[in-house]
Amino acid sequence: MTPLHKARNRLLFLVLSFIFWFSNFIYIPILSPYLESIGGDYTFIGIVLGSYGLMQFLFRLPFGIFSDLIKVRKPFIIFGMVVSTLSCVTFAWADSLGWILLARSLAGVAAATWVAFTILFSSYFSERDLHQAMGSISLSVVLAQLLGMMVSGYIVDQWGWHAPFWMGGIIGFVGIVLSLFIYESNEDFQKEPIKLKELVSVMLEPALLKVSFLSILAHGIIFTTMFGFTPTFALKLGLQTSEISIVIFSFMIPHAIATLLSGKIFVPLFGQWKLLKLAFCLTAIFTTCMPFIETKGMLYLIQGLNGFSLGTLFPLFLGMAVESIPLEKRATAMGAYQAIYAIGMFAGPLIAGVLNSHIGISAGFYFSGSLGAIAVFFMIVWSHLERKATEQNLKLN
Repeated sequence: MTPLHKARNRLLFLVLSFIFWFSNFIYIPILSPYLESIGGDYTFIGIVLGSYGLMQFLFRLPFGIFSDLIKVRKPFIIFGMVVSTLSCVTFAWADSLGWILLARSLAGVAAATWVAFTILFSSYFSERDLHQAMGSISLSVVLAQLLGMMVSGYIVDQWGWHAPFWMGGIIGFVGIVLSLFIYESNEDFQKEPIKLKELVSVMLEPALLKVSFLSILAHGIIFTTMFGFTPTFALKLGLQTSEISIVIFSFMIPHAIATLLSGKIFVPLFGQWKLLKLAFCLTAIFTTCMPFIETKGMLYLIQGLNGFSLGTLFPLFLGMAVESIPLEKRATAMGAYQAIYAIGMFAGPLIAGVLNSHIGISAGFYFSGSLGAIAVFFMIVWSHLERKATEQNLKLN
């Protein structure tokens, strides 16, 4: 592949990734308030929000294993775009809470194909540029989330609750067309067949399991807060629907900046594990502060600080999950990683929804803050155990 073709393929793929997530996130800020407006209580809202993660938990690993076994990624990407578009159209046509639950579940199935996106895109880069590749595609995702979520409240104000779903469906159709033209080379795979037991050993890799566990906690935080109940909290604080865009902007801009800087500046400066510890510590503090906010300005400030803290985590997780895994087994590793962290995406909002129903909306933020503290605790314990093991080995030698 010539440098010109490589650049073109990367650009097309980043555009497609942007479209995929834009269509999935254009309605996120208004989903929780919309469900409340049509009669859904906090528990049901938690179930709908959690169904997205549950579908990913169920489907991501099978998609990853099947992709490695048949040695293709592109069909999964096309399938993901089709289901994502179908999800938006179902939302637009929905006239009951049951249909809305189905639509959000379809979005989860679509998102489960992201494993194929990340692995195919990483194949466009050399091994030494893996973190750069993950940073680029993470930035594309964050920008899609930012722009999609920023325009959501404005679209509702202008054309009604269903307008973001229709727009997501239209943009998703464009993505289906573009997905037919992305490049995939079979030369990236080894020639001999992969044995299923080899893929199982990949899923049990200790480093992968540690990163996946931490990612459960990080996704539990973000899907309970910004992608969950933060918009509802903002409306109860007195903001208008159109002002939700400012809340999104204050969170997602720092989030995007941190995503861009994480691999290039912060990892060389702090190291991977110290950076994870610092970011989790900060996000635990900022999330726990949410119920104490009484003004718009303070809400924007806390969202910005929390967005930056969380933004350092996700590209770091992506690189760490597959950096020690052979290319031909990476879809399985990525599928395992993404399936495991999806536990946080469905359990976090579900538990928070139940807590909010029985105690009040503040309870969900205290719960999310505790997830960050748990992550810091486990990293301290792992660090202590590794240090003891190293000291023992030195004594034995």
